[in-house]
Amino acid sequence: MMSNENSAPSGKPGFAEQVVLLALMISMVALSIDVMLPALSEISTDLRAANPNDRQYIIAALFLGLAIGQLFYGPISDSTGRKPVIYFGFGLFLAGCLLSVFASNFTMMLIGRFLQGIGVASPRIVSLALIRDQYEGRQMARFVSLVMTVFILVPVLAPSLGQLILFVADWRIIFLALFLLGVATLVWFGLRQQETLPPERRVPLSLSRIWRAVQEVFKTRSAFGYTLVAGLIFSAFLGYLTISQQIFQDVYKVGDMFAVYFGALALALGISSFLNARLVVRFGMYRLSSISLTGLTAFSILYTLFTLYWGGIPPFWSLVVFLTGVFFCFGILFGNFNALAMEPLGHIAGVAAAVIGSLTTFMSMGLGTVIAQLFNGTLIPMTVSLSLLGLLAILVMVWTERTGRERQGSRIN
Repeated sequence: MMSNENSAPSGKPGFAEQVVLLALMISMVALSIDVMLPALSEISTDLRAANPNDRQYIIAALFLGLAIGQLFYGPISDSTGRKPVIYFGFGLFLAGCLLSVFASNFTMMLIGRFLQGIGVASPRIVSLALIRDQYEGRQMARFVSLVMTVFILVPVLAPSLGQLILFVADWRIIFLALFLLGVATLVWFGLRQQETLPPERRVPLSLSRIWRAVQEVFKTRSAFGYTLVAGLIFSAFLGYLTISQQIFQDVYKVGDMFAVYFGALALALGISSFLNARLVVRFGMYRLSSISLTGLTAFSILYTLFTLYWGGIPPFWSLVVFLTGVFFCFGILFGNFNALAMEPLGHIAGVAAAVIGSLTTFMSMGLGTVIAQLFNGTLIPMTVSLSLLGLLAILVMVWTERTGRERQGSRIN
C-alpha cells in the first residue's frame, strides 16, 4: 500500500482516460478467465491433472476467491478509502499470477488462481464505489454505460490474445502477461487516480454491519428471491464457460478457431446488454426478464430434445445458433436480476451489493462446477442443466413475485 493515500496524484485524469482506466480494472476478472481458456488443455496436461475434467477447477478456483473477496472489499473501502484496498487487492492478484507462472504441480496452480480471484475482486468491486463517489444520476449512468462499452471488448478479444500467445510461447507466458498488465494498470491507477472518499466520509469497519446486511438480504423476500434467480442463471453461464474449451476443441475439433467462436458469442451478450439499457426504460426490468427467461428455458428444452436426437452431438451450426440465442438472453438477464435484487435495499446499497454479489458467486461456483464435472463428451449435460436451471429460475421468480412484495398495481421500472 502507498503510505500517503490522500496525496493528490500527478494530475487528475480526464473523463475519457478515467473511463478506460476503470473499465480495464473492472474487466480484470473477465480477462483473467477468458485469456487462458485456449490453454486449459495444455495446463492440465503439463501439470499432470488427474483427469481431463480437472482443468475446470482452474476457473472454479478463481471464482471461489472472487466470491470471498467481494464480500469484504466494499465495506473495508468504506472505512479505509478506495485506493489502499485496490492496492492490496492488486498485490494479491500479482502474487497469484507469479505463483501460476512458476507452478510445478496442479495444486500450486489452483492456489495461484485462488489468490488471483481474491485479489481481482478488489478492483472489480471498489471501482464501482469509486465511480459512485464521483458521479450521480445521469452522469453516473453515462459513465457506467461507457465503461461497460469498453468492458464488452474484453471477452471478445481475450481468448484471441491467449491463442496468439500460445502460437509463439508457452502457456506460462499468459500468466506473465496478466502479471505485467496488472503492474501497468496498478501504476497507472496509482499515479493518475485521486482518492475519492475523504476521511470525513468514511465509516468505521464493522463485521456486524456486513452480518446485518446478510440477514436483511435473506429476510427481504424480493431481494433473496432475485438473488437466487441470479445465482441460478449465472450457474448455467458458468457451467458453459467452464466446459466451453472442451466442447469447441475436444468435441467439435475447431482448434485455434475456438477463440473466434468464443469472441463472437461474447459479442452477442454485449449487444443484448447494450439493447437492454434502452429497452428497460420502456418495458421495465420485470417484463424484459420474464420474456428472456421464458425464451431461454423454452429454447434450451427444445435444443435438448434436438441434441438427444443426434446422440448428444448435434451439428456444429446448430450449436452456434443455440448459444447465440442463449447469450443474447443472458445479456438481458444478468443486469436486470441484480437490479431487481438490489431494488428494496437502497438504504444499504454498498454493503448489500457486496453481499448479493458474493452470494450469487458462491451459488454459481458450486452449481456451475457440478454441471461442468458432468461433462461426458456430449452437449447433454449442458443443455439439460440450462433447461432445469431455467425452469427452477422461473419457479423462484413466480414465488418471489406472488409472495414477496406488493407492487401497488404496477411493475418496477
